[in-house]
Amino acid sequence: MTEAFYTDKTAVRAAFDKAATTYDAAAFLQREIAQRMGERLQYIRVQPERVLDAGCGTGYASAMLRERYPQSRLLELDLAPGMLRVARDQRSGLKALFDRRKPLQLCGDIEALPLATGSVDLIWSNLALQWCNTPDAAFKEFLRVLKPGGLLMFSTLGPDTLKELRAAFADVDGATHVNHFIDMHDLGDALVNSGFATPVMDMEYITLTYPELKPLLADLKGIGAQNATLGRRNGLMGKSTWQRMVASYERFRRDGELPATYEVVYGHAWKPETAPAQKRADGSQVIEFRPRGQA
Repeated sequence: MTEAFYTDKTAVRAAFDKAATTYDAAAFLQREIAQRMGERLQYIRVQPERVLDAGCGTGYASAMLRERYPQSRLLELDLAPGMLRVARDQRSGLKALFDRRKPLQLCGDIEALPLATGSVDLIWSNLALQWCNTPDAAFKEFLRVLKPGGLLMFSTLGPDTLKELRAAFADVDGATHVNHFIDMHDLGDALVNSGFATPVMDMEYITLTYPELKPLLADLKGIGAQNATLGRRNGLMGKSTWQRMVASYERFRRDGELPATYEVVYGHAWKPETAPAQKRADGSQVIEFRPRGQA
């Protein structure tokens, strides 16, 4: 991606902070994908001591993970402090006060995790990677904080996401109005290049429908998923421009409904039990010998 399509992390954080109290009412897609990820996870045998929910939002998946792994310590991490606040408030009350298993919350960026190397066994990340400009950096951080043999499971969005909205805006002007998303195959390559083993990638389309365009945009605003590209247009859209964009979107109407397509990408991979051999400039390899029992 060119820098014009990079996301502005400050704008992303501000949008999600602002949307924290409206997020759950509009996050149907996010909950549905979390459920589908949970179904995939049940076929993988892991018993993690420590689980990281990377990009936890308001904590919907955290509740699922606590139920699946009742003996695990859960860490909730999000870029937006407002999201963490809502997640914490939803667990308020006398029961939560004495809950020794309540998640530990961390405010931070998945491209620079505030965690020690080799400190978690499972990383779960639902619809957070698409906000990264360089997923390679996030994958390297995931690999760093995972213990050897640890599992990464994630979902993100592919290039066909909101293709109708992108096409409608393209008929209006040349500015970027919809975030750009990375292809599944490129993400798979990035996993391997970052050092992960046996990656598994797949994709599906999920289409939501709306009677009019405004409810779709309201849902995107409600979850904080607004255009945050550096090349985005500043200022409000004029009435005539809005009318042309609405008219352009109408060509996608089917059976009385306007579609909003999401290309959902799923992936999981493992941190190798042993580190790959280090190569010198002359091509020779560095072999490390460690005392028996030392990780």
